Amino acid sequence: MIASRYVRTLFAGTVIASLSLIAQAQTAKAGPDLTPNGKGWGEKAQSSEINPAAEPGNGNSQDKGEAKPTGGARTNGISYHGGPVMLGTTNVYFIWYGNWGSNSANTILTNFVAHEGGSSYYNINTTYYNGSNQHVSNSIAYQRAVSDNYSQGTSLSDASIQTIVSNQIGSGALPSDTNAVYFVLTTADVNETSGFCTQYCGWHTHGTIGGKDIKYAFVGNPDRCLSACAEQSTSPNNNAGADGMASIVAHELEEATSDPDLNAWYDSRGQENADKCAWTFGTEQTAANGSKYNLVINGLQYLIQRNWVNASGGFCSMSY
Repeated sequence: MIASRYVRTLFAGTVIASLSLIAQAQTAKAGPDLTPNGKGWGEKAQSSEINPAAEPGNGNSQDKGEAKPTGGARTNGISYHGGPVMLGTTNVYFIWYGNWGSNSANTILTNFVAHEGGSSYYNINTTYYNGSNQHVSNSIAYQRAVSDNYSQGTSLSDASIQTIVSNQIGSGALPSDTNAVYFVLTTADVNETSGFCTQYCGWHTHGTIGGKDIKYAFVGNPDRCLSACAEQSTSPNNNAGADGMASIVAHELEEATSDPDLNAWYDSRGQENADKCAWTFGTEQTAANGSKYNLVINGLQYLIQRNWVNASGGFCSMSY
């Protein structure tokens, strides 16, 4: 999907819209799941997009937003729809789009992704698996980063994001890696015109680039709209935009590994794992500057959204 995060204002403000979706799902109980659109909400799928055999235990294309582990009767509030998950070590590439100058975002985000793998937080993703019961690994490898000095201007479309990724791969600046997520990270003067700051703060999807299925994501700088895309204006690393981006990067990476092609793990509303816990943080601690954090990665403090554990009935957590 273009996997999503609701913006803060919309997460509260779209309660009406969310209730509308729930009501629609309730009145259409006999129909198939909504499917992820990549930006945090589900859409009605064409019948050919549903794999009837993929829904464990149903025997048809319907589901009730539950996943059944192999041989188990327990359900966890999220369903497997037959698509692939990312196995082994997931590689990460950053494309710093715009003029980042001496912004500390480079240190904050690189540190997070380079050391998130192996943590009890990222271990939540190991509760997701494919049709052969192969589980996502608790392993991330930050590979490298490149810069893009406004090659597509400051007003970007969804197609522009794919073009940015495609150009970096096509030029040889970045390798063509099907077991990776390419993040386009934009400065605060750059807008994503399909809904950044009003409908989402970031998204993930996939596309054919150079004949291969490439997974990529957009994450905008919340400095453009702190009230919508950051939880706090004073942050643990004294950079509210970058600290907000870390939480969005975590959210999109979790979804990209458990649902890379938008046809694996999501619930009946079309929400992927991190969507189910969007803008919830669990137990928080107070940093020296008065800001809040709930995770320490390689010595730096972060306030990161929780993820959905696909076990024990399903629940939002910061660890597994």
